[in-house]
Amino acid sequence: MSADFAVLLDLDGTLTDPKPGITESIRHALRRLNETAGLGLTIPSQDELEWTIGPPLIDTFRLLAGRDHGEAGVDFYRERYGEIGLFENRVYDGIPQALEAMRAQGRRLYVATSKPRVYAERIVGRFGLAPFFARVHGSEFDGTNIHKPDLLRHILAVEGIDPARAVMIGDRKHDAIGAKANHVAALGVGWGYGSREELTGAGLTTILEAPADMPVAVARMAG
Repeated sequence: MSADFAVLLDLDGTLTDPKPGITESIRHALRRLNETAGLGLTIPSQDELEWTIGPPLIDTFRLLAGRDHGEAGVDFYRERYGEIGLFENRVYDGIPQALEAMRAQGRRLYVATSKPRVYAERIVGRFGLAPFFARVHGSEFDGTNIHKPDLLRHILAVEGIDPARAVMIGDRKHDAIGAKANHVAALGVGWGYGSREELTGAGLTTILEAPADMPVAVARMAG
């Protein structure tokens, strides 16, 4: 058995469906920007904001409100998200079983999310996923490791992971880009927020259709 094989898993859109909490916290931030800066921004619906699930928040707010208002947008977002939004979330059906199967195979499992680590730890703990993971890795509030290439580089270094003995699993192109930058294999998931076109455009050749496909694919890659 190849017990040294590491599985890095994205959080939002891969392990959990965070749509209500993320999108409503973005709407809150846009309202606050309008109040404080008089921007007159249109407030999109939750459905119209699905594209914001996955990319770094600072990039999202620079697109939504302009480059000069990106940091303020993130601050206003955290006003709501840190208290309410992070728990407006649910674990995808089949995820606990898939994690248990991979752990039974002897894999080392890690969360690898652009979300601030302190939020990710609270979410993983709240929804009963913490026992499956060796560690939860995420960004810091100062922006450190907010982009996936930097985050994965950090994880590989601090955990002593051989890139050739690891896989990144996620639902957005950012996961594939981060993996490629660090010479790590990647798998896409079809139940999150990245389209099939986005994932294949980022170079992914395997897109899993259901959480139960994860342990099978990982076993094949681990050898």
